[in-house]
Amino acid sequence: MNDGEGMDLRARYKQATREAIGSAALRLAIERGPHGLALVRVQEIAEAAGVSPRTYNNYFSSREEAICASQADRARRLGEVLRSRPADEPLGEAITAAVIDLFTDPEPDRAGLSMIMSTPALEGEALKAFAMAEEPLAEAIAERTGTDPATDLFPQVTAAAVAAAVRIAGRHWLTPGDPRPFGTVLRRALAHVIPAASDEPPPGGGR
Repeated sequence: MNDGEGMDLRARYKQATREAIGSAALRLAIERGPHGLALVRVQEIAEAAGVSPRTYNNYFSSREEAICASQADRARRLGEVLRSRPADEPLGEAITAAVIDLFTDPEPDRAGLSMIMSTPALEGEALKAFAMAEEPLAEAIAERTGTDPATDLFPQVTAAAVAAAVRIAGRHWLTPGDPRPFGTVLRRALAHVIPAASDEPPPGGGR
């Protein structure tokens, strides 16, 4: 095994450990009910993930961070996923495809998303994650458009609008009685800020 392969294996192991801890934290919080954040303990999360509390602390500084890990990881990858789109694909189509691919495969867990959005501390952590994701997304948009994110408002504003559309789509998707898949709701939300996000014109109102 060469050094590159060793580094790759370590990176995959670290990511798998992070995902295991995050999944355990979210699952335990959901099982505890509406006030799950206050009831779940670090020791329980570590045990459920098959790691020591020390290992847990190496990955996360709070329960909020652990519970929102999946949301944060997806958000941080948005710029990377946009860069992987074909270079000749129109910007609106590329952004839409990147967002849909990243946030609908797999479709969000309703119970987990509902807990995050109904718990102020968790929603704040998720908002922080999306805010951190705006910069790499803006850089990817700037690369595709040949603009400078330091001097041109377009990449930064577009990245912020996309991040907001994802958050709002998530909240709307949780509305009781709305049976549509998250991808449908997300695409319609994106259509309000990126016209190419939908085959239909951006709606003037309503859903």
